[in-house]
Amino acid sequence: MLPHRTRCLRASARAVGKRAFSRSVRRAGYDDTIQNLKIGAHTRVIFQGFTGKQATANAQESMEWGTNVVGGTNPKKAGTEHLGRPVFASVRDAMREVRPDATGIYVAAPQAAAAIEEAVEAEVPLIVAVAEHIPLHDIMRIHSMLQTQSKSRLVGANAPGIISAIGKCRIGFQPLPTFSPGHVGIVAKSGTLSYETVASLTREGLGQSLCIGMGGDVIAGTNHVDALKVFEHDEDTEAIILVGELGGTSEEEAADWIRDYRKRVESPKPIAALIGGFQAAPGRIMGHAGAWTGIGEGTAESKYKALESVGVTMVDHPAKFGSVMKGLLAKPGQDVEQRRLHPKRPVVAPISPSAQKNEYRSIHTNARQPVSVLRSYNTKGSPPASTQQKRALHINSQQSADLLRSYDIKVSPTPSSSPESNHFVGITVARSARSPAIIAAPTALQSQLPNRARRFPFDYREGPSPATINEAIAYLQLDAAPPKAKAQATELISNLWKLYKEKEAITTTVSLSIPEDSDAIEIYDPNLFFDDAAFKSNARQADLHALRSSTPLSETDREAEAAGIVYIPLLPSASQNAPQPATGPRNLIGTLVNGAGLAMNTNDVLHLRLHTPAHPTTSANFLDTGGKATAQTISTSFKLVLSDPRVAVVFVNIFGGLTLCDMIAEGIIMAFEDVGITKPVVVRLRGTNEKVGQEVLAGAGLPIGVFDDFEEAVGEVGRLAGRGGGVGGGGC
Repeated sequence: MLPHRTRCLRASARAVGKRAFSRSVRRAGYDDTIQNLKIGAHTRVIFQGFTGKQATANAQESMEWGTNVVGGTNPKKAGTEHLGRPVFASVRDAMREVRPDATGIYVAAPQAAAAIEEAVEAEVPLIVAVAEHIPLHDIMRIHSMLQTQSKSRLVGANAPGIISAIGKCRIGFQPLPTFSPGHVGIVAKSGTLSYETVASLTREGLGQSLCIGMGGDVIAGTNHVDALKVFEHDEDTEAIILVGELGGTSEEEAADWIRDYRKRVESPKPIAALIGGFQAAPGRIMGHAGAWTGIGEGTAESKYKALESVGVTMVDHPAKFGSVMKGLLAKPGQDVEQRRLHPKRPVVAPISPSAQKNEYRSIHTNARQPVSVLRSYNTKGSPPASTQQKRALHINSQQSADLLRSYDIKVSPTPSSSPESNHFVGITVARSARSPAIIAAPTALQSQLPNRARRFPFDYREGPSPATINEAIAYLQLDAAPPKAKAQATELISNLWKLYKEKEAITTTVSLSIPEDSDAIEIYDPNLFFDDAAFKSNARQADLHALRSSTPLSETDREAEAAGIVYIPLLPSASQNAPQPATGPRNLIGTLVNGAGLAMNTNDVLHLRLHTPAHPTTSANFLDTGGKATAQTISTSFKLVLSDPRVAVVFVNIFGGLTLCDMIAEGIIMAFEDVGITKPVVVRLRGTNEKVGQEVLAGAGLPIGVFDDFEEAVGEVGRLAGRGGGVGGGGC
């Protein structure tokens, strides 16, 4: 329940036609808060959920590093001290007593939305939400509040957080030994890819100014363009790195911003970027909740091309950022030595001469491999609308029709009329607007939807206004339809929104037609996708979840889900439960990676380096162990990977952040005992406890190739898979 004062503020705001959430006078709105991202030594930080186990460990480590933690909240322990800092009953009390500039929310997903709302209501300037699996509709409701105020900025959710290496301020769970103070700003969707990026810079003697983890959720509180606006005016940031992946349009919008930036600034800061997801399985959500391509959204390839076209230097693996950025900063007028801060930073082993050679050799440029080679499932634009976004929650077509009927939407058989003369409409997410939207197209032809579908955003709490519905109806080219058909289309949109909100959907769309001999619409081809986090995190939508059909789930799918692992075959018939093709490659690479972004990029690079028509070596699967992989998780992951009989070699690629490399090593040894591994295994370990993990594997007496350099590991994987050619063979 919202506070009484807030409810009164909302009621009074209706009198002027606009709801409000913040106590502040609204100026330019949420965009006013972008500069709140500029954290540093001055930033006073509190923790919500301060006395919890994770918050305690994180706060203690951050304080030892230099973060100015001034307190935290726990209503049950208010008035006490924790880690030598005061504990408050509420965020409002903390704001009054210790005046924090930022709050880190360390509560579980079921309580995270309420914690964010509390921080917004208290007007904390920067709110960092790290929790995964916060229901999408909770986030959309929060953003409808954030858009009406100009005090609070959100980073996340499902984000590693934000960290200033110069100011020794961390609000999140980034691995501190990887960071060093310097002048390169980073914004990334993926946590593990951002850690790889940071480590590459540090190994080259280039530190970081500010690193913003925007997170991999469907809607991000802070996106690429927001970060670029901060980096542009930040005196500490002299170069920029952008890390993106498939899903949404944030990267294309960043490209538009960069084009304008380069036109209006005499000496623009150099920018490099990486995009993950070229080898993503069509119609699947690739680990991150937001890693799927919606109708009219760009592919990994289109994002890459958009950034490349505006002069951004593109790389294909984050380990290359160090050498690439060093080269960009060393251009005339930019002395790289002046951009190093004298090290008071962690000691990091220098990169070997051979690894440096490999990194320089493999820089991806136009003069080498064309971008289309990166993607084996290459399509133009987004996939057809009928490609279902496969989540853990599935309901079949009859269940969909029954559900629609309960909202006065009757589904008819597919009409015989041409799809070109029919229409497409529904409710979906407008990621850039951070809101729901009507999606409409004046055609139902699958091939035309990506280019002709248009979104009409609206406020989550208010719902679509009559004006917004009329605008969508006009775009559907139904404004000249018979009055009855037009009225039915209007009612259809309203009913779809009601279903969308009440059942916490991600997308609900239908096609419709008007028969020549009728003035009424016919509705067909429904596609309904729901947010399983609503049930799994908050126990909502139990009746909908009960409809879940187990038929589409294979044995490997069920085992992966039970273990919290995201396992997705990348080629047809890649399961032991499906018939194997008579022909096709038998030298595929099973991949086992921690982190969705790193898993996508691993598959991209393996395909780029090793796949040729003569030797069609590529990844058999996407597997994300999750950010908190355990030894048991690794053992289960091996079982899943090896369930595909076409796997010739297993590649374990781990960059430890929260995941400890020594624990991963123990899991690999356990897998040899429990699973009975007979295929060769190549392991690349970097990050937290990397040396210990490498020593554990080296002393195990098992046939495992252990590497810390990614390119050398890929070369060995190619050799074992029968590709040959040494390090980087078949790549750029």
